Amino acid sequence: MAEYKLNTPLTDEAIAQLKAGDVVFLTGTIYSARDAAHKKLVDLLDAGKELPFKLEGAAIYYVGPSPAPPGRPIGAAGPTTSYRMDSYAPRLYSLGLKATIGKGKRDAATRQAMQDYTAVYFGATGGAGALLSNSIVESNVIAFDELGPEAIREMKVEDFPLLVINDSHGGELYAVPDRKAAGIE
Repeated sequence: MAEYKLNTPLTDEAIAQLKAGDVVFLTGTIYSARDAAHKKLVDLLDAGKELPFKLEGAAIYYVGPSPAPPGRPIGAAGPTTSYRMDSYAPRLYSLGLKATIGKGKRDAATRQAMQDYTAVYFGATGGAGALLSNSIVESNVIAFDELGPEAIREMKVEDFPLLVINDSHGGELYAVPDRKAAGIE
């Protein structure tokens, strides 16, 4: 396991060096989007319309932050369960998305898309939304304001702490080893 400092936009070269279990401190612009926002993004794509942000090299954080307290750019910003976006993720990876951030396992099609399009899935620590928000230095709604906390936000992050769960080579931190081969059973 290694530790990396990466900046957005992310490149194939930056993603290809990562392995499941690596620690990444991400700096730059990331975007928030959850279930309802993903549906709207795909609807825009299906209609041949422009998306509210450029997918190439982008990172999407599956988060619906709480309201910002006075003097802060954002409230608690903990990850949501990622599998709810799995029906949308492969298409977005195919269009240049390089990273998604959330918690929990991804399905087989999403894991395969990460390999096909040199992308990665980062885990953010669940239950640590207040702590994670300390790395978000700016946050502005850029699309779908009617979705409230699930609106798409453009967020500037500094040293946002992440763990590589699925890498672009098929590695998975959550993979269960063959217990018999490992001598556990």
